[in-house]
Amino acid sequence: MCGAECLRFVSTPDVQVEELPTGKHEWFARPPLTASEHLLLVRVTMPPGQAHRFHRHPYFEEALYFLAGRAEQWVEGERRVLGPGDVVHVPTDVVHGTYNVFDEPCVFLAMLASPAFEEPLTVDVSGEAPWASLKPPIDD
Repeated sequence: MCGAECLRFVSTPDVQVEELPTGKHEWFARPPLTASEHLLLVRVTMPPGQAHRFHRHPYFEEALYFLAGRAEQWVEGERRVLGPGDVVHVPTDVVHGTYNVFDEPCVFLAMLASPAFEEPLTVDVSGEAPWASLKPPIDD
């Protein structure tokens, strides 16, 4: 864990960049950059012909949100071609892979979260002080 040096707002100069064979990984949320205990967020730019080969995350579920380009996405035995605006959710410990079989780079956000969350996941405090004075609650 990190203390006061952890960021709550991550700006472009703060992003932790890794150049990997599968492409550039730009980390926006992960220890020690942020105080994330259950969440990882990375933007991946995958060049043509590269892949995150079939793999699984024993302790994390994952969602991929595609920003640019296209990729062949596998979740277990199912395959789809995904592009901008598409999302795939991969449950914990499920085999999956992302393959850029196209001629242009593929860019996506990968969000990984620990299954250690307990209910409730969300508690609405928008009607409580001091939050209600900063932004009035929105009626559903």
